[in-house]
Amino acid sequence: MPKPFRRGTAVPAGALAVLLLLLSGCDSSAPADAGSAKSTPGKKPQVLATIGMIGDMAARIAGDHARVDSMMQSGVDPHLYKATEGDVRRLGEADLILYNGLNLEGKMGDIFVKVGRTRPVVPVSETVPKEQLREPPEFQGHYDPHIWFDVSMWTHAIDAIVPALSEIAPAHAAEFKANGEKLRGELAELDEWVKKEIATIPKERRVLVTAHDAFGYFGRRYDIEVMGLQGISTVSQAGIGDVERLVTAIAGRKIPAIFVESSVPKQAIEAVQRACESKGWPVKIGGQLFSDAMGAAGTPEGTYPGMVRHNVKTIVEALR
Repeated sequence: MPKPFRRGTAVPAGALAVLLLLLSGCDSSAPADAGSAKSTPGKKPQVLATIGMIGDMAARIAGDHARVDSMMQSGVDPHLYKATEGDVRRLGEADLILYNGLNLEGKMGDIFVKVGRTRPVVPVSETVPKEQLREPPEFQGHYDPHIWFDVSMWTHAIDAIVPALSEIAPAHAAEFKANGEKLRGELAELDEWVKKEIATIPKERRVLVTAHDAFGYFGRRYDIEVMGLQGISTVSQAGIGDVERLVTAIAGRKIPAIFVESSVPKQAIEAVQRACESKGWPVKIGGQLFSDAMGAAGTPEGTYPGMVRHNVKTIVEALR
């Protein structure tokens, strides 16, 4: 007899397909345009986002006209995330699924394909102009998925979310559009604030060292050099050469602070700190940044603007 699933454990691949089949009603008689079906009249649409940054934006745009939940909570690394039994159930119940794309949720690609046969599954990165995307050579020809670190770039996600919500709740399309435009204005102000704050750091100290290379868009937009111990994806592991390279740069340039990330184990950065001390440079850990996940729900850092402001204040205070 097969073992029962335990809540919170990853679902085996074969069983996952069966669960998706049962939960989504996907069968050979499903209509060809099932992916654009609207929610049941009189029922508040259920929207499921993968990461908190998307969930926060979708909730702001939806207002009271949809229930928006995020699959991955504070401290969760989307690069390594595997769907649980509960996730599959929520995916099967959702009227709309929003995900980042660009291989951020790499282990969930097959699930999105299956669920997308019966309901809208939208990558919010699809509206970002391709010429704005980073394609670092070390990422094997893939685009950098961390688009939310450039606030001006993240506003493109509005152009994906507003039409998606309007499709499942057309009676509120005008309000979704208005909410989206209001949010666009707020993000433009946030973008300018970030520029001004980072500019207060002396140029020679404007170097951001973190656990993995998630801040590339941030560095490009706000004129700060970025160094990551790991690559863009935390799936790859840092080697001895990576540590030595980073330590040499930090000690040689006398960089005052390095940073841990909430969704990446801090041991690697702490090892870099110890290695710097052995070279005679007592670099400090400047604080914790939110990279691939926001803060806890109900806190300022649990919102996208709050997360951005926390990160910028932490960086500026440690490097200025």
